[in-house]
Amino acid sequence: MAEGIRKVKTSDLELKDRLVSIQRVTKVTKGGRTFSFSAIVVVGNEDGIVGHGLGKASEVTTAIAKGIEDAKKNLIKVPVINGTIPHEQVAKFGGAQILIKPASEGTGVKAGGAMRAVLESVGVKNVLAKSKGSSNPHNLVKATFAALLEMRDPLSIAENRGVSMERVFNG
Repeated sequence: MAEGIRKVKTSDLELKDRLVSIQRVTKVTKGGRTFSFSAIVVVGNEDGIVGHGLGKASEVTTAIAKGIEDAKKNLIKVPVINGTIPHEQVAKFGGAQILIKPASEGTGVKAGGAMRAVLESVGVKNVLAKSKGSSNPHNLVKATFAALLEMRDPLSIAENRGVSMERVFNG
């Protein structure tokens, strides 16, 4: 398992799901066109745990259900301090580039579309976010997850460096 990935067990978690995007996809065969659906879903407990998943099926409800099941398998833990993220972070996935910054109390979630769903599922209440490049929801969700995986709280930094919390802040 990679060092940055923080997996979470799904037992006894109250997860809420958010549908990010649903697409109708077409497969052209000899007998004509076959339509199916692809759903991107984000689940989270709004207290630092979030996951994303992709579900594909011939019916919308089945695709969403499959997406939720896939999202529950990809849960990560994110440090949330006082309703915001610990520090500024830039991430890229495919053609999507994102920037997320901590914000003061009362700012709200200033993010669009796919990024908003992920950040609200994490439980972030105040954050500034900007997406540059592609607006593809798949890549935006994955770039947001890449940024959240890079987040480190002061306690983990102190443990990694082997110093006290005061030394982390004061140098």
